Amino acid sequence: MTTKEGWHRFIEHEPVPPRLLSAGERAALTDRQQALEDDRRREYHADLPMVNTPTIRRVTSTARLLIQLNRNQISARRGLILSGTSGTGKTTALSQLGRAHELAVRRRHPRDRHRLPVLYATVPPAATPKMLAMEFARFFGLSFPTRANITDIVDAVCATAAHVRVELVLLDELHNLNLATRAGAEASDQLKYFAERLPATFAYAGIDIEAKGLFAGTRGRQLAGRFVVIPATSFSYAPGEDRDAWRALVETLESMLRLHNHKPGTLVELSEALFHRTGGMIGSLSQLIRGAAVLAIEDGSERITGDLLSVVPIDYAAEQSQQANTSSSPRTRRRRAA
Repeated sequence: MTTKEGWHRFIEHEPVPPRLLSAGERAALTDRQQALEDDRRREYHADLPMVNTPTIRRVTSTARLLIQLNRNQISARRGLILSGTSGTGKTTALSQLGRAHELAVRRRHPRDRHRLPVLYATVPPAATPKMLAMEFARFFGLSFPTRANITDIVDAVCATAAHVRVELVLLDELHNLNLATRAGAEASDQLKYFAERLPATFAYAGIDIEAKGLFAGTRGRQLAGRFVVIPATSFSYAPGEDRDAWRALVETLESMLRLHNHKPGTLVELSEALFHRTGGMIGSLSQLIRGAAVLAIEDGSERITGDLLSVVPIDYAAEQSQQANTSSSPRTRRRRAA
């Protein structure tokens, strides 16, 4: 997504659920046709459509308001920072914000094919001002000789962004910006300069931004004074709205499945087990269900069960969360006491 061509492919990609064939239609297929049909469903499940989570809704609504407020501002425009632990859907929320905004702009200006309303970039590790400027330039496809100075790069980026009418700048991996180092502090100043030069709303995402010291000191206070911070957190399974939200998320993902023998409601009944297995992380849940769906097609069972879910590999953070939940459960404590 860090080039305009890749970003356009992301915007225009919309997974289409394949039609489930009846038993008779499936029996009439040749072996090759059945293999192709299974391949299409595996590919679909590996790339399930995005679920509209509470974080995505909050980020989108906040950014939409900020874009309106910033539209006629000359300077000191407001932005947002999405901060949270790994696996809470920050990059997904940031990219979905950009997708929603670009599609809205396309609807308002259907004949303007030269408009690029969204710029997406990531902060490289140990970023310097020039490295950061080059990330912006790379999105537009601008190239420069090795000895090009940063002023020329920044001027070209700003001129191009103004020409294509960029309205929203998305910057991921903000935690790579270390204000404790000289290069990091200068890269932060470069971001501020871009924000002053470009008539756009800036939205950042990063891991535990508050704990990284990005709001400390003079530069940090400037960031804190101009940006709304939206926390990206894992789901909770506490009784009430939290539990209902998690079950609704599982139900939505289950409704997207295209498996011949899967009984609707099976995953909803396993909501608590899925929560403990994934630690309430949307990324881990998505990986778990998508992986189980692919395996269900490969082994011919065509349904997701608790046993099948148990063999799907998940990330280390989710495994640690599962072990912590297991060790702290009342049943485990009683067994240890006995």
